[in-house]
Amino acid sequence: MADVLPPLPLFTAFVAASVILAVTPGPAVFYIVTRSVAHGRLSGLASVAGVAVGNLGNAIGASLGLAALFAVSSLAFTIVKYLGALYLIWLGFQALRAKPVDATAIEASVDRAAARRIFTDGFVVALLNPKTAIFFAAFLPQFVASRAAPVTQTIALGVIFVLVASFTDTLYALTAGTVRPWLRRATGLARAGRYLTASAFIGLGLLTAVSGQRAKT
Repeated sequence: MADVLPPLPLFTAFVAASVILAVTPGPAVFYIVTRSVAHGRLSGLASVAGVAVGNLGNAIGASLGLAALFAVSSLAFTIVKYLGALYLIWLGFQALRAKPVDATAIEASVDRAAARRIFTDGFVVALLNPKTAIFFAAFLPQFVASRAAPVTQTIALGVIFVLVASFTDTLYALTAGTVRPWLRRATGLARAGRYLTASAFIGLGLLTAVSGQRAKT
């Protein structure tokens, strides 16, 4: 275990930094909260799981050098970034096409097939974000001890970061799902929910598309 994780002081600093970064709202949190408010806690938790697996793929990819490709290739970065943006926009149009569902029945309507589809959406959204891979490539090596194999240790740290983020994302999903009934009664989201969800996804997709290019080295 000593060859996989950094020394305790460095590991403690890594966990503290991971918690701070994880609780800071970002696109993934926005996506998860939107799912939870629109469709309930089960959808939010399915989104958390999908985002976690997608982030884990980015962490492993960064450890194996995939992030280096994004850092030196504008074309690769742009292709993956626009694929992710287009997928979010597609989710927005899918939400527009969906039939309105009664607020009291949405929780029960999230069956296994729906949860699996929501999980897949979260996975694809997280995986098609090259900035996440570049983040892992910049963040994880700061906590790697020189005596350990860098690939093994960065993957281990990536897994721990994803676990920390999954925990905080779960809290966001449960909180959003809990206040959802009150929000729907207070603001009339039962009728306008699909339009708000669609606007959120399309807006997030457009924001991803127009966001800055990779950092120049």
